[in-house]
Amino acid sequence: MGIIESDKKRIVGLFGHHGCGKTTLMDAVLKNYSGADRIGQRYLDSEEVEKDKGATFSNHVVSVDYKDSRIYFFDTPGLSDFLGDIDVAVNAVDNVVLVVNASSGIEVTTERIWKIARRNKKPIFILINQLDKEGVNFGALVSSIKEFFEDGVKVVPLQTPIGEGLEFKGIVNLITKEAFEYESDQSGKDKKLDKIPENAQKYYEEYHQELIEDVVETNEEMMEKYLEEGEEALNPDNVFKALHQAFEEDEVVPIIITSAEKNIGIDRFMEMIKLVGMYPSERTFKGKLGENEIIVEGKEEEPFVGLVVKNAVDPFVGKLTYIRVLAGTIKAGDSFVEVQEDSNEKVSHIYVPKFDKNEEVSEAGVGDIIVVPKLKKSRINDTVAHSSRLVKIDVPEFPEPMISKSVKPTSKNEIDKVNNSLSKLQESDPTFSWEFDPETGETIVSGLGTTHLEIMIERLKKTFKVNVEVGKPKIAYRETIRRKVVAEYKHKKQTGGHGQYGHVKIELEPLPRGEGYEFVDKIVGGVIPKNFIPSVDKGIREAMKKGVVAEYPVVDIKVTLFDGSYHDVDSSDIAFQIAARQAFKDGMKNANPVILEPVMKVEVYTPTEYTGDVMGEISSKRGRPMGMQSLGRGMDRIDAEIPLAEMLDFSPRLSSITSGKGYFTMKFSTYQEVTPDIQQKIIQEREREKEEQE
Repeated sequence: MGIIESDKKRIVGLFGHHGCGKTTLMDAVLKNYSGADRIGQRYLDSEEVEKDKGATFSNHVVSVDYKDSRIYFFDTPGLSDFLGDIDVAVNAVDNVVLVVNASSGIEVTTERIWKIARRNKKPIFILINQLDKEGVNFGALVSSIKEFFEDGVKVVPLQTPIGEGLEFKGIVNLITKEAFEYESDQSGKDKKLDKIPENAQKYYEEYHQELIEDVVETNEEMMEKYLEEGEEALNPDNVFKALHQAFEEDEVVPIIITSAEKNIGIDRFMEMIKLVGMYPSERTFKGKLGENEIIVEGKEEEPFVGLVVKNAVDPFVGKLTYIRVLAGTIKAGDSFVEVQEDSNEKVSHIYVPKFDKNEEVSEAGVGDIIVVPKLKKSRINDTVAHSSRLVKIDVPEFPEPMISKSVKPTSKNEIDKVNNSLSKLQESDPTFSWEFDPETGETIVSGLGTTHLEIMIERLKKTFKVNVEVGKPKIAYRETIRRKVVAEYKHKKQTGGHGQYGHVKIELEPLPRGEGYEFVDKIVGGVIPKNFIPSVDKGIREAMKKGVVAEYPVVDIKVTLFDGSYHDVDSSDIAFQIAARQAFKDGMKNANPVILEPVMKVEVYTPTEYTGDVMGEISSKRGRPMGMQSLGRGMDRIDAEIPLAEMLDFSPRLSSITSGKGYFTMKFSTYQEVTPDIQQKIIQEREREKEEQE
């Protein structure tokens, strides 16, 4: 197709609750416009784990050429455990398509994505899918959507159905007043009807006038013409232009309709994206150039700026980096800087993502999403830029990984392979992290939830062919002290020739929660030579890796080195490290040590009828309710602080209490001391872990 002007491009994200039909919708689009064989193949779910489970677990990006335009689609996960991917996609796209299952209506993830999109000021289409299912009532569905989502924005159908439920077979365009009826063979072929059928009149009459009035209210000139001359004076093309402007400015949310499985309305969906959707050059990005805040505009005459929106991990091809071009142009052979990593990168080849085989291109411009192989460094949400303008684009922060499990290779020979594979997985999903404990031989992996971790471990096994044993969820406990103490240790060893001598006196005292570690040197008179002071600090830091209660890392402690002695011949770096380690451990034992547990700030969203039961569940989990707010529409939000250890099974419990309608968000708040009975349980569990490792 060659170079496409930016106003002929659209970047679209398909979002919605698991099971709403996003991937089937993409199948229909690919069948109609990209040569895919048939609907139902889940072409974009390319990973083995996705094929096995019939679900999407990461963002998939594909381009589709439609008429004279190119539309880039993000097909996103529908499970809340993959909120990191959803956040990345909402930021990356210009047009949010919120897919609603016509049978289920508004579901948990649907509402959450609406809030994320509104918070990010992204224009939204609502696409009602599966209108062909038995018992669907379009009018009731539209009413419920408006009730949920009409918060300062006009939510109004742009299309209405010909028939509904099992009788759904066509679409009426409320602006052009055109009616189209579709073949029943999944071909996507339609015929234009001479007039709106009788079984479509009711919804047409109910929503047509509302749509026209909602659109003209956003355009003063059109409003005057409408009031003076009536609707007949309005040109449909001008109405679409006004709707495009209102959509871009987040004043109108159009409702469009399909049955992806039966290939009904896919062509009308693509046309509405083309006519109404926001295009890349209309969007600006905030960023920083050094200390100065700047705005990056979608202009091709500007220096190149791009945003990393995805890293694909292929164990054979290597890393593929997906970059949205925000400004400027880029050609094969060009270089740019990965700004956050300060890494100079050469672009040997540029591809446009296709569902079957990526298409190599020589040049890309504003609004293109390109695939670049084998970059040295590229983290999702990082900026890449021409060396003359090293801007850092503002992006939302990723949610922190909260749930951890241990994984251990079935063979010691595979430790390096496991670590390399985990590093590649982390590049593809920044909400996943890992660390290796050389003493236990275990690797601790962390994610946003139990399902997230399960899928990442499945990827480890199936994509990278690594066999691992999976342990229980682990909580990142810490240890600290509750009173000030003085400790002393003299390390003296004579083994013939040079001996070892290091002698330290230190004071340990607790710091406020979250302060970490502070080392103070109060040595006077040279009783310990200055070159050994860093050795004392190093020894203490080493000792802090394992506390004396249950061998968890030590935090929030101040250590003051105030006295000691040395030997002219036998003192050494290692001798003072050993003396410091032992003095610290001895002192900590006498300083009333205690285990700290991570406590989460939790926001629970629940239907009002279940609020009391949810409050009870929070209390039963050692939680502390911090407030409750009515959100309207029969929903409440409960703010609480709950220990992370109690959150491991909170999701299924909340789902059970609220019949699947409740959901929650959480982020780390603070570390708090545990009670003696809880501490004893933690110590016992730690002992069992050590026995199992021996």
